Amino acid sequence: MYPGAEGTLQRPGYVDEDDPDPEDDSQMSQSTKRVLNVGHCDPDHGSITRMLTAAFEVEVVRAHGTEDALEHLRLRPFDLVLVNRLYDADGRPGMDLIRRIKADPQHRDLPVMLVSDFDDAQCEAAAAGAARGFGKAALVRQSTIEILAPYLRT
Repeated sequence: MYPGAEGTLQRPGYVDEDDPDPEDDSQMSQSTKRVLNVGHCDPDHGSITRMLTAAFEVEVVRAHGTEDALEHLRLRPFDLVLVNRLYDADGRPGMDLIRRIKADPQHRDLPVMLVSDFDDAQCEAAAAGAARGFGKAALVRQSTIEILAPYLRT
């Protein structure tokens, strides 16, 4: 959320994890996709959100860690989960969340991607059932949009 003169303003396509009514989809169109973005620092979360909302009709929801993300998944459906390799808040590995999602019968088919520039981390995530993700260094590349398109095109 960005500070404004009269308090805080919320950008379109961005949802704060402290949303008082996370199940209220009244302002979301039928074609809007929902992305859960997990474990990123403020600047990286902002960059990912800007890239996603510029390229797709999406709502981006932020979670800081595994338990926070699992609570969001329990409350409402998502079309894609983006997981940071190491969480900004506590340094824990995002692979734990990927493994938990893929082990859960309710969410195992949910597309999950690791956000990491390290090929070995991408391979580990793929072995755990994640789709091939992308790195933060590739946020401005067309190839990143092409990786995301099958999950976020309306």
